[in-house]
Amino acid sequence: MGDTFLPRLVNGPFGDPALFVGFRYERRALLFDLGRIESLSTRELLKLTDVFVSHTHMDHFIGFDHLLRCSLNRESEIRLFGPKGIIDNVKGKLAGYTWNLIQNYPLSIAVHEIDREEQKTVRFHAASGFQPEGEPPTPFNGVLLDEPFLTVSATILDHRIPCLAFCLKEKNRLNIKPDRLEVMGVKSGPWLDDLKRMIREKAPGTARLEIPDEDGRGKKDLTIDEWRGALVLEAEGQKISYVVDCLYSPNNVERILSLARNADLFYCEATFSEEDRTRAADRYHLTAHQAGTLARLAQARNFIPFHFSPRYESEPDRLWEEAMEEFAKSEGKVIS
Repeated sequence: MGDTFLPRLVNGPFGDPALFVGFRYERRALLFDLGRIESLSTRELLKLTDVFVSHTHMDHFIGFDHLLRCSLNRESEIRLFGPKGIIDNVKGKLAGYTWNLIQNYPLSIAVHEIDREEQKTVRFHAASGFQPEGEPPTPFNGVLLDEPFLTVSATILDHRIPCLAFCLKEKNRLNIKPDRLEVMGVKSGPWLDDLKRMIREKAPGTARLEIPDEDGRGKKDLTIDEWRGALVLEAEGQKISYVVDCLYSPNNVERILSLARNADLFYCEATFSEEDRTRAADRYHLTAHQAGTLARLAQARNFIPFHFSPRYESEPDRLWEEAMEEFAKSEGKVIS
């Protein structure tokens, strides 16, 4: 069975940060950061349910206007997560336009702002001209989304301003044994998604699921536990970590490693060459060498360095090679 999450960098290693994560079995997608996103189709943008913004420097947030323009007629709410200040940032974006003709538009945007141990939520509805509607703050324990089959977690890093790093985790992988389908005389179909959903939502094992048999002349009626034991192979779920724009400091390193440990895919900024390490520190960015060290210490299975500074465009492979050379080394201690 293929991976559930289908991630891709929207703009490549030198472009604005934006990681689009499609879902193999659902008409849904997530987006990590909001750099330029014009290359995403309207169809792809309308699949987005949640957008996770690391911080609102222009290259990480300029895509908000394009997302807004393509979403005004969507029925479902968009959830937007970001660091301290993002509510005012969204409010300012929306205040930059005139909204006198949108009272019948259905769009709603829920903005969730993370500030230390607190999460603030404000909703903006098109029907009210995007006037902010605040809600009481709630505690923040590191988890942004907790759904039956996935979680999204975040930690706050130091970029001279708060900057969020994210981790998308599939709770468990439920694979179907195709040979058992044939033995049992049943065909694959949408009912398998129903079975997985019932398992993930912890439906009672005695609950029954009835489906047509292979020739369509009869039905098979088994309990969830019986279907699960006969057909389902459970494994560790997919894990994707995303880190951008932070100083290589002991506190940031500790937080990144805690978030990204054993990630299947570790996306990490590698903005400067190690030769320009002093400039990287001054700008509160990582070098390619430091990104490779983080990926190695996190024991990531796959490492994708990106967010390269345009100053290296004449040597397009330089930062990739520096990062991968360090990633490939044997396990060692953190280099301060």
